[in-house]
Amino acid sequence: MEKRVLLAVFLSFLVLFVYQSLIVPPTQLPDGETVSTETGSTVPIESQEPIIDTPPSTEPPQMTDASSAVGVSTVIADDAPRDIVVETDQVIATFSNRGGVLKSLRLKEYLEESGEPSELVPVLDDQEAPLPFTLEVADEQLNAQLREALFRPSAASLQVGTAPRSLVFEYEDSDGLQVRKEYRFDPLNEPFVVRFSASVRTSRGVINPAVRWGPGLSSGTAGGFGFTYSQPSQAIFYLEEEVSRLDSSDLEETPVYEGTFGFVGVDNHYFLSAALPDTNPAEVSYQPVTLGSGDDQRVLIDYSVQFSEPPNETRFFMGPKDFDILGIIDSELVQAVHFGFFSWLVVPLHRSLKWVYSYVGNYGWSIIILTIMINAAMFPLRHKSVVSMRKMQELQPEIKSIQERYKGLKATDPGKQQMNKELMGLYRDRGVNPAGGCLPMLATMPVLFAFYSLLSVAIEIRDAPFVFWIQDLAKPDPMYVTPLLMGVTMMAQQRMTPSTADATQQKVMMVMPVVFTFMFLGAPSGLVLYWLTSNLWGVGQQVVTNRIIGPPKVHTVRPPAERRTKKAKLKKKGSREHRGD
Repeated sequence: MEKRVLLAVFLSFLVLFVYQSLIVPPTQLPDGETVSTETGSTVPIESQEPIIDTPPSTEPPQMTDASSAVGVSTVIADDAPRDIVVETDQVIATFSNRGGVLKSLRLKEYLEESGEPSELVPVLDDQEAPLPFTLEVADEQLNAQLREALFRPSAASLQVGTAPRSLVFEYEDSDGLQVRKEYRFDPLNEPFVVRFSASVRTSRGVINPAVRWGPGLSSGTAGGFGFTYSQPSQAIFYLEEEVSRLDSSDLEETPVYEGTFGFVGVDNHYFLSAALPDTNPAEVSYQPVTLGSGDDQRVLIDYSVQFSEPPNETRFFMGPKDFDILGIIDSELVQAVHFGFFSWLVVPLHRSLKWVYSYVGNYGWSIIILTIMINAAMFPLRHKSVVSMRKMQELQPEIKSIQERYKGLKATDPGKQQMNKELMGLYRDRGVNPAGGCLPMLATMPVLFAFYSLLSVAIEIRDAPFVFWIQDLAKPDPMYVTPLLMGVTMMAQQRMTPSTADATQQKVMMVMPVVFTFMFLGAPSGLVLYWLTSNLWGVGQQVVTNRIIGPPKVHTVRPPAERRTKKAKLKKKGSREHRGD
């Protein structure tokens, strides 16, 4: 039975290995296929000029390119292109007065491999694409004017502390075009959220614009080969109490969705950009954008949202997929974290891990402590499993003797039924449950898969150091020390565990630790740390259990001929005694 359990464990990990290696990698559009984008510009952060904290110019505004093209003068506008930096404890946001759009959003607490803050607005090199919070209407000429207009900002820069603050962009020309954008920040109560309001009025009346994000959220690194992967940018929305996650191939078939969304936007492995329309019905349009070619090719998702009414303090979340932060913003937003099939178990494990971390302050030690707590809770199950396997091991000579007597019979032969009856009678007489060694071990499997989901997805593990050479628990061990130790401890535990398999089968099963070691070379070091700690606990528990139950009892089974001779003697003796009576 334990052979079947180990085989089931091996096949389970093999499925995970194949799934991560072959199925999950980013979907790429066919070669040569491109998606057109609107005219815009993206400037790398390094090339941005320093911001001078001076009030907006009071000189008469000059005509912009967009207005001079149609012979219209500006009434309210800025006199030159510039950037406005908004800084909170969590983010550094850079806005451009050209179009009043978001140019850069860097997260202070989440760093890239270079050590710089993570950037949520991709730098697209020389490619032109709309920037976040671009307004679009049905009139393409007006769209060009909205993109190129130099909006007058309400401040040259903005430092947001505990009190909410707003940044307002305004533009007006002599032809009756009036545009206003307002970004409101309240990082104390709504971290990583901006409340966005926009109004567009022309001489013909008020227009309800769509809010376009543009290509967003390029994928980041999240693990190594085989076991983990980096989730590409994908569309995500919460509609009718169900989360939909769509890759580029899905969006080619159905790019437009509408309804009353709980949230709608794009996400990648660790970050999310989404609008929260609340009760305002909306229509979202997605389109894949292919960047680069060959091995460097990546696919980002461009999306725009058209609300039933112009956005008025509509919330936009742009930040990490941290379970607790998402819960503060909106209870439905936590659905953006994809814990998979075992989410019912992952969520309490996640909360337990963060609870331990609040005392320890190191996620590596937190994983070890939580693993010990879980294994301690499972001690009775594992003890029962080992005791049951020991009893089965002691019965093997008698079991093989019964099987030997019915050797060669077909499965349909009535003799097989008799053999099963004898085996069940043996189990009953000795108080052994043949499944007792398997079920307790299988009960631990959901915990393993839940830990796998947790450590592969939770952003708290990203960039979390442990000790010495392990400086990121979300990435593989760079020196492969923990996977090798894990393989050694797994082999030791397997040697110590009672087995009912024959010598040949036991040798074959000893290959499994080698296979597991190879598979875990690319696993997150946090997951390997969990498995290594479990193995060490298992070895220690095996030693304790062996001392409690003592050495195995040896049962000698007489050969069939000897048993028949003894039975005949007993029968003959009984006959003589009967005649004597």
